[in-house]
Amino acid sequence: MLYDAESGNLTITAGGDAMITRKLSVHEEENFLNLVDLFRAADVGYVNLEMLMHDFEHSPGSAGGTFTGSDPANLSELEWSGINLVSTANNHSHDYGEGGVLTNLQHLKDSSLVYAGTGRHLSEARSAGYLDTKNGRVALVAASSTFAESGRALNQRPDIKGRPGLNPQRFKTTFTVDKDSFDQLKRTDRQLGLEQKRNSLRNFRAAGVIPEDSDEEFSFLQHRFKSGNSFSENTELNQEDLAENLKWISDAKRMSDWVLVSFHCHESGDTMAEPPEFLIDFARKCIDAGASAFIGHGPHVTRGIEIYKGAPIMYSLGNFIFQNDAVKWQPSYNYDQIGLDHYHTPADFYDKRSDKGTRGFPGDPIYWQSVVAQIKFSGGDLDSLEVVPIDMGYGKPRSMTGRPLIASGTIATQALSRIKDLSEAMGTAISINQNRGVVQI
Repeated sequence: MLYDAESGNLTITAGGDAMITRKLSVHEEENFLNLVDLFRAADVGYVNLEMLMHDFEHSPGSAGGTFTGSDPANLSELEWSGINLVSTANNHSHDYGEGGVLTNLQHLKDSSLVYAGTGRHLSEARSAGYLDTKNGRVALVAASSTFAESGRALNQRPDIKGRPGLNPQRFKTTFTVDKDSFDQLKRTDRQLGLEQKRNSLRNFRAAGVIPEDSDEEFSFLQHRFKSGNSFSENTELNQEDLAENLKWISDAKRMSDWVLVSFHCHESGDTMAEPPEFLIDFARKCIDAGASAFIGHGPHVTRGIEIYKGAPIMYSLGNFIFQNDAVKWQPSYNYDQIGLDHYHTPADFYDKRSDKGTRGFPGDPIYWQSVVAQIKFSGGDLDSLEVVPIDMGYGKPRSMTGRPLIASGTIATQALSRIKDLSEAMGTAISINQNRGVVQI
């Protein structure tokens, strides 16, 4: 054997969403340093970077909830903790517009972190980032289904530049309702004049932009409804985005030894804990296209794990660093939304938004207990997958919460039991042994 990479061995430690606003390297708790060691010991230390690195030099763009911003020096804190690979495609990519996208990318380029998921145009956003390790070259392709339309990267043209943004994987939702409800919706649609307006827009816009209506299916208030015998929701992948994402996974497969796919998805199935249909479909298609592992995040809670054709699919690893209530500044838009004026301070904003920590993220412990995945490949095949519970300090003061430590006691039991139950529903058995969840391969 000439090269170490020929062994087919690789270790990955993966966390979920990293919303970092403060230093990590000053802390010395044993359970924190032990967690850091898990990342440092792996070939790949991965998280989803759901925080823009900038100095608030750009006007606000489009965000959901918190407009994110962090001192670019915090990238070195991630490096210190053993993280070397990050995804940037998520619903906060466009919090500060195109300028924020580009500034974040520049700070990442100035660091040693390898990244994927956003770019100066669509091809750059879709393409892989490459991490060279002693055990081979690792590619990361990152996409998101949750984003503002203005944050989606656009292609270049011969006569105009592309648009900076994220790599999208769009989807379509169709609601099936019984015939009585369908007829009532159609009647409401006609009486409000919405049908006539859609037909006018169809004539004005290019063909195909607005789906055609029929006696069995039509659009109503930006949703698609279908007549049936019962009530259900169906989601389908956008085929153009799917083909492009699979193309870049195939490209990465031919350019590296390992391919990881990161996916940010806030959408859910019947409950927040269940992945939507389109996410399951996309994850499996990524593995079919050559991905070695699929790492999901987005809903800020954990979801189940599936072993598909010998490859791990983690539908959500939940939070990893959760300091979104410690972002230094928020724009006036956010203050206006909750009835505060420009005389109020950031602490006033966070206090009122959470009703002094009693609602939203600060009010529910489920967002503050999560897991980290330890993945080991041997001889090119998945050898082991363990989940390590983490505790982010639910109920502690804002100045402390959000930094992960290896969980113990009740928190560890709850975090592991949750992912065990959710994974069993997906056909994956997990045994709990000494504060670790061991996936049965």
